[in-house]
Amino acid sequence: MFSLTRRLLGHKVTRLNHIAIAVPNLKEASETYRRVLGCHVSEPQPEPAHGVTVVFVTLDNTKIELLEPLGENSPIAKYLQKNPAGGIHHMCVEVPDLAGTVSTMKSQGVKLLNETPMIGAHKNPVVFVHPKSLTGTLLEFEEVPEKKQ
Repeated sequence: MFSLTRRLLGHKVTRLNHIAIAVPNLKEASETYRRVLGCHVSEPQPEPAHGVTVVFVTLDNTKIELLEPLGENSPIAKYLQKNPAGGIHHMCVEVPDLAGTVSTMKSQGVKLLNETPMIGAHKNPVVFVHPKSLTGTLLEFEEVPEKKQ
């Protein structure tokens, strides 16, 4: 029934893509996650359009994205001012049709931080839902082609 409801609303979340954690020191955090979890940690990837440098910790069923500020106007720098030790910043879910998802969210009165998709760290289009629209949680929708899911 839930799947039918999602289809009727024109919106479908297919899976969790990643949980993003803001960190004050990407190198130290990467080493910690590699040592403690025994997982592969990618090389740092600067994302100037988003004001962050990221690495991905690869798990069997999802990823953890570690975010470090890049530049003075980084949203992660602002987050770390309030949370100096770091912490969970957002979660990302995959959708097959981002335009349809944006339309559905707008029709339901959900506040989006960006209605026009940006290109995210995975080189796919993304849109963020304002935390006030989702019980205090920043949510990222990422359009992932069917074959990548």
